[in-house]
Amino acid sequence: MGAPMAARLLGGGFDLTVWNRTPEKAAGLVGMGARLVATPAAAVEGADAAVLVLTDDAAVADLLFDAGVAAALKPGSLVIDMSTIDPAAAREHAARLAREGVAALDAPVSGGTRGAAEGALTIFVGGDASDFERAKPIFGPLGRAHHLGPAGSGQIAKCANQLIVAVSIAAVAEAFELAAAGGLDVTGLREALMGGFADSRVLREHGQRMLERAFEPGGSVRNQVKDLAAVLSVAREHSLTLPVTERVSELFRDASRTFGDLDHSALLLEVERLNSAAAHGAAGATVADD
Repeated sequence: MGAPMAARLLGGGFDLTVWNRTPEKAAGLVGMGARLVATPAAAVEGADAAVLVLTDDAAVADLLFDAGVAAALKPGSLVIDMSTIDPAAAREHAARLAREGVAALDAPVSGGTRGAAEGALTIFVGGDASDFERAKPIFGPLGRAHHLGPAGSGQIAKCANQLIVAVSIAAVAEAFELAAAGGLDVTGLREALMGGFADSRVLREHGQRMLERAFEPGGSVRNQVKDLAAVLSVAREHSLTLPVTERVSELFRDASRTFGDLDHSALLLEVERLNSAAAHGAAGATVADD
């Protein structure tokens, strides 16, 4: 996600310095005008704003507070964390940065790598309204930004987004398995469903991935597990029971053992595995009964 987002910022005329744990991943941006540096602290020296796109809570905390980014940022600058992390972690990071005189927005995104490349991301933003206004020119080339409340609010919105996405992927996978078992042409089923109440972007895009068995990752099964853990953490914080999310989270965790590095639409493979195992078990029982 970070590379196409950085490319959009360069295309928008921003002066951009970049750092990546794997420098080769950022090398292509140099030809577009970015300056590649060896350390994250060097990347933010003198910057008005620092944009982070990282994997999880631990990676963000390590970059900000162990790798020296917070200390290297000038007072009054702005950190825009576009990673998907736990809302409690986002609030903690914002508080720690505030003590350094640095403002923070949590601004996770939805739209995948294609949305990043096209500047069509949906951006969920938490933090002070004045800082959101400061960040609008940065958000402009990336997509549509929505300010949803104080620190952590962007991450809570992303939790809601990921809950819907995960449950929808599970529903499409089970619907396809049901249809195939009933002898339907699943390609024809998907076309029939589009336009009705069951239509969705998940049906259209991830359903197509399932039909093509094209599971190269955009968002991986493993990252979906991480995101659902954050959803359930928020639920526990507010004493909520989310029974559907809990079951879907279990299903993704089981899938991650074998299919963790594949796209999250590969949940279909776990549904198929479960039904294959059930069918084999039933066949074995029949033989034993005979």
